[in-house]
Amino acid sequence: MEEKRYLKWYNMVGYGTGDIAGNVVYALLSSFVMIYLTNTVGLNAGIVGTLIAVSKLFDGVTDVFFGSMIDKTKSKMGKARPWMFYGFFGCALTLFGIFAIPTSLGKTAQYAWFFIAYTLLNAVFYTANNIAYSSLTALATKNSKERVQMGSFRFMFAFGTSLLIQTITVGAVDILGGGAVGWRNIAIIYCIVGIVTNTLAVFSVKELPDEELSEDSTAVTNTDDKLSLVQAAKLLFANKYYLMICVVYILQQLYGAMINIGIYFMTYVLLNKNLFGVFSWAINIPLIIALVFTPTIVSKWKGMYKLNKYSYMIATLGRLFVVLAGYMGSVPLMLLFTAVAALGQGPWQGDMNAVIASCSEYTYLKTGKRIDGTMYSCTSLGVKIGGGLGTAIAGWMLDLSGFVNGDTAVQPDSCISMMYFMYLWLPFILDLLITVILSFMNVEDANKKLQENM
Repeated sequence: MEEKRYLKWYNMVGYGTGDIAGNVVYALLSSFVMIYLTNTVGLNAGIVGTLIAVSKLFDGVTDVFFGSMIDKTKSKMGKARPWMFYGFFGCALTLFGIFAIPTSLGKTAQYAWFFIAYTLLNAVFYTANNIAYSSLTALATKNSKERVQMGSFRFMFAFGTSLLIQTITVGAVDILGGGAVGWRNIAIIYCIVGIVTNTLAVFSVKELPDEELSEDSTAVTNTDDKLSLVQAAKLLFANKYYLMICVVYILQQLYGAMINIGIYFMTYVLLNKNLFGVFSWAINIPLIIALVFTPTIVSKWKGMYKLNKYSYMIATLGRLFVVLAGYMGSVPLMLLFTAVAALGQGPWQGDMNAVIASCSEYTYLKTGKRIDGTMYSCTSLGVKIGGGLGTAIAGWMLDLSGFVNGDTAVQPDSCISMMYFMYLWLPFILDLLITVILSFMNVEDANKKLQENM
């Protein structure tokens, strides 16, 4: 029987624009914060890495906390949309703060300024906004195909925004005044764009009422959804698929952090910082192409498991050839196999939210408890731990290799060797680990077995 449809095409497109907002934060921060801090502000990469790592201690409980708060929220806007709407204003303010560190301050004050702004952005505002945004996949529709389509639209906008930001930011900073002034001006522009698109996404969809979300004749019927934070956390960590998704998300963000070291690799190894934008095209265009076809393939293959597993095998093989091309010194071959790897990574990006929704359904089928908002904490948890730890590790590794702070044209050989390892080898290793985990993540089959046994 055909599943009931809840959304029009324009609802899903409007929802997808929310990742324009998310990525003016994430892409700017992940791609450029380290080089801004080291080459413009003049901070030490190792100290910055340590501050980011310490900041993660403040992030530890906020993901599950905000997920639980979303589950308990009752308003005219629904559970998730109020958090998504209001949370982004804080994101914009703190993002601007990070890229507006006064050059007149002493170094200790600059480190403190960065730490406070970075921690507030990640531990509070981005967490609330991102978990709410992700959980709308489960709250706006019960149709599994629509959930995949929402994810595909979302990540098409995400990768398109990342592509644009990674392509134009370096040049735009120079045009807008260069140095600290240029970074501050570009941050203002991106924050305004984020506020507009986040607002559009919030009002493009409506959440289904609790009664309709809980309708399931085959599921356990338990209407007590007033769970404490501890109870919700126990349900999460009892779900092995949630743990798998968290680990994959963290590995993905570590991967992204190493890819963003490309700005250093292009500047000091390939001796052309503008190649960073070219490689961004080789990454993001194949990802977008893959997202276009993901819903169709999921429908044809009647599920997401095989597609995710086999496509990531292609991604891993592609990254291996990037390593070989890098040591050959062939930029065209590096671009080609970077594109192959990205094409293989695309399907998981498109159906990931639908997999999380299935993961949430797994908990509901086993316990009768709905924790959709809390379940989507894995998205923010992965971004913060993986992305933050990845940036921290990048800073530590650069510092250990003897990276020279400031706007210098030459780095020592030890630093160049480290850049090869970080930009070529680590992404391959991380893709391989993700492939192994995805080979065990057949939550759709697990749900079918639970339903059959009821």
